[in-house]
Amino acid sequence: MKTERRMASLVVVLVMAVSVLAPSAAAQYGPELAGRWPYGPTYGVDVSGTYAYYGNGSVLVVADVSNAAAPQVVSEIVVSDTVKGVTVSGHYVYVAADGAGLLVIDVNNPLAPIEVGSVHVQGFALDVAVFGSYAYVVGSSTGLRVIDVSTPSSPTEVGFFMTVGSTYGVAASGGYAYVADYAGGLRVIDVSTPSSPNEVGFYVTPGDAWDVEVVGGYAYVADLSAGLRVIDVSTPSSPSEVGFYVTPRGAYGVAVSGDYAYVAAGSLRVIDVSTPTSPSEVGFYVTPGGAYGVAAGGGYAYVADQSKGLRVVDVDPPSSPVEVGFIDAPGLSVDVAVSGGYAFVAEYGDGLRVLDVSTPSSPVETGFSDEVGAARGVALSGDYAYVANSSSGLSVVDVSTPVSPFEVGSVDTPGNSFAVAVSGEYAYVADRSAGLRVIDVSTPSSPSEVGFVATPDDAEDVAVSGNYAYVATGSTGLRVIDVSIPASPVEVGFYDTAGDTRGVAVSGGYAYLADYSEGLRIIDVSTPTLPNEVGFYDTPAYAYRVVVVGTYAYVADSWLGIRAIDVSTPSAPVNIGIYDTPGNATYGIAASGGLVFVSEGDAGVEIFWDCSVVVFSDGFESHNTSMWSNTVP
Repeated sequence: MKTERRMASLVVVLVMAVSVLAPSAAAQYGPELAGRWPYGPTYGVDVSGTYAYYGNGSVLVVADVSNAAAPQVVSEIVVSDTVKGVTVSGHYVYVAADGAGLLVIDVNNPLAPIEVGSVHVQGFALDVAVFGSYAYVVGSSTGLRVIDVSTPSSPTEVGFFMTVGSTYGVAASGGYAYVADYAGGLRVIDVSTPSSPNEVGFYVTPGDAWDVEVVGGYAYVADLSAGLRVIDVSTPSSPSEVGFYVTPRGAYGVAVSGDYAYVAAGSLRVIDVSTPTSPSEVGFYVTPGGAYGVAAGGGYAYVADQSKGLRVVDVDPPSSPVEVGFIDAPGLSVDVAVSGGYAFVAEYGDGLRVLDVSTPSSPVETGFSDEVGAARGVALSGDYAYVANSSSGLSVVDVSTPVSPFEVGSVDTPGNSFAVAVSGEYAYVADRSAGLRVIDVSTPSSPSEVGFVATPDDAEDVAVSGNYAYVATGSTGLRVIDVSIPASPVEVGFYDTAGDTRGVAVSGGYAYLADYSEGLRIIDVSTPTLPNEVGFYDTPAYAYRVVVVGTYAYVADSWLGIRAIDVSTPSAPVNIGIYDTPGNATYGIAASGGLVFVSEGDAGVEIFWDCSVVVFSDGFESHNTSMWSNTVP
């Protein structure tokens, strides 16, 4: 039941079959969902019997681990937000599903899991523990929420307690809930009266309490930089630390089995706690993805390894842990480019993944390259994908055969390549602190830098139109660069916005800026030397990326999802609706063939119909807005 906890957005759509969707109530607000590829990193895992239950983006996966050397996926169910915490009790799996709250999944038949109940909690659900007829849910600013699950189909919140810190982990035992409260340390909450939980004790740990397991009168706290802390909770009103072990990297997850604590701290650390006052490491195993969560039992540790999925580690003997099996998972989907029925997804920490989206309702993975593991941005031209590969610069990937993409060339850049645009024989790289770099890609196997221009703040995004590159430069707004002579690019104009410019798109003489807290800004660049703002729409969340299709701008508005804005009159943009996506729309957005694609971080990729090609059932096209009374302003 251990998890990585990261804030994400509230979700309004429940999907019960992988990537096969029907239009939802949310569709009436503007963008119409066409399909979904819901996979992403693994943060939470629990084990019961011969089955492991773990998250894969916004999918709960059931794997048969009876043969630890060959774990097999036997079923999966798409849920309504990223799976952050997982715990099994009886025939049910309780899922802390980020912005979607607590979900109850019936796994009486592991081959056919069914969601039978759910309850929204204030804020986010990041971890869950179950004791008796109650589930205890935490989620940063959520505090502790007490949920009656005596009727799994109708879970009901009956009480809550707001802690002094930020709640990330929870364990429950004997009438008490033990909360990992970040800077607040370990908080002990009396839940014997579920409707009136109250704190009876606490211990402020030296680090930041992220996870907790309680066994035999001791609480074992994963305390980030302070490693594993062992707290005596035999007297709940007076918890006291009796021992500790500082792990080499931050401790995010912990599970205890027998005399050993298994700590997820980037790698798996095996700590002998047979003498709680003197915990000592006896073994470790370096997982490939960065261990964040862990469950243990039967001589095995099951590690939630982020972009490397589920890793099964034989810990018998504890001094020599060794991986014996695994099931991989994707990384964070941070950008997407689309061409010819294929979506090319840049996955930070994993590589370039190719999805067949010719049937938008059922996207299917067809190819993958792990040669560009630090991918942050991607652009397409001809048979090649150009990948902004973070500290490794620009990589050129041959995608002429989408099922078998492979890197053919690369060039390092001095900064941290974050985004890329391609025009003609040149790639233009937004290289963060190193500004704009111009790369000659006329020979894809031998790309070479031919020019650059420094920017006053980090180059976050880039678009190219004609002889000009338009660069989003954070706190210094839009910079207009003349690239007519690629070897000698020169800034010819700029517009300093009120916000923090993160994304840029150019269409029809206008630059559309995703300006973070200041929403969408529309800049007239018909005279590149004198760009000036002509209109804006202040989105309620944080605008990160933007794409323009015809008379519509689609803005990735962080936790509030994707927003469609009518820009047919640039001086008077009009919001036409929002779709609250399951992940956090702070990454890439692209459009192709009447579809809009959004990379959703740890929730995969969402596909929407372009508003210009969809006739909604709500009367918008006929200007009958009577059904739009609930539109988010």
